[in-house]
Amino acid sequence: MQIALVQFEKAGKRYFFELNNNDINVDDIVVVETVLGLEIGKVVQLKEEKDIKVLKALKPIIRKASVEDLNQMKQNDEDALEALFKTDELINELKLDMKALKSEFTLDRSRLIIYFKAENRVDFRELVRELSVIYHTRIELRQIGPRDVAKMVGGLGPCGRVLCCHTFIGEFEPVTITMAKNQELSLNPANISGICGRLLCCLKYEDSVYEEMKELMPDLFEIVHTKKGLGKVIDINFIKSQVKIEYKNEEFSNEWLDYKTLDNR
Repeated sequence: MQIALVQFEKAGKRYFFELNNNDINVDDIVVVETVLGLEIGKVVQLKEEKDIKVLKALKPIIRKASVEDLNQMKQNDEDALEALFKTDELINELKLDMKALKSEFTLDRSRLIIYFKAENRVDFRELVRELSVIYHTRIELRQIGPRDVAKMVGGLGPCGRVLCCHTFIGEFEPVTITMAKNQELSLNPANISGICGRLLCCLKYEDSVYEEMKELMPDLFEIVHTKKGLGKVIDINFIKSQVKIEYKNEEFSNEWLDYKTLDNR
C-alpha cells in the first residue's frame, strides 16, 4: 500500500499517513487527523509500504483540502495571531516569567496551542483559565527549548545566512563536541555555538567526511614515505586532502603533499 509523507510547515517535521485515495499526489494540500486534531499539510513524498504493523499504526489522509478548508486555515492563522497578542497581555497582567512565541489553532478549532519560552518552570494555570474563557476551546501551552526557539523565531547564523533550522532542518540531530574536534575547530564556545547557545547544527553536515578522511589519511606525527624519502606529518588539511611533511633529510624544506602521493609501505 502507498503511504504519504506530509509536512505541516516550512522546515517542520514530516509524518507518514495512510494513503487511501489514489487521486492524491506529491504537492497536494491535504486534511489529516493528528493527535492534536484536524490539520492541513502538504504531501512531499509517496512511497510503498508492506509492513502491516506500520500500516496499522498510521492514520489515513481524510481528503484533499477544499477551498473551504483553506479559507478556514487562513482565518485560523489570523485569529491565532490575535490570540498571541492577547496571551502576551495576560502574561503581563499575571506577571508570569515567560514569553509567548507562537500560537496556532487546529483546523477544526478544537485546540489552541501556544508555544512559549521560559528560563524556569511556570505556573500558567490561571493563564489557561483566562484563555479558555475567551476562546472556548482546549488550550495547550508548550514550553520549548533554545534550539526550537531559534527555529521558530529565525535569524542569521555566523555564516551570514538564514538559520538552517529555520529554512530546512525538519528534526534536530545530535551534535557533539567530538565533531568540532574532528574538524580541528577552535573549541571556543563563541566560535562553535549558534544563536541558540547550542553547538552549531552545521558541525553535523561534514562530520562523516572528516571521519572518512581520518581513516584514509596518515595521523599527525606519523612517519611516512615520500618521493624524497622519510618524513614526519606535522600538519593535516582535511579539506584539501593534504599533509604537511617535515623531512628527515634537512636538505628538503617542509612542504604540503596530497596524501595519495605518499608511499604506504
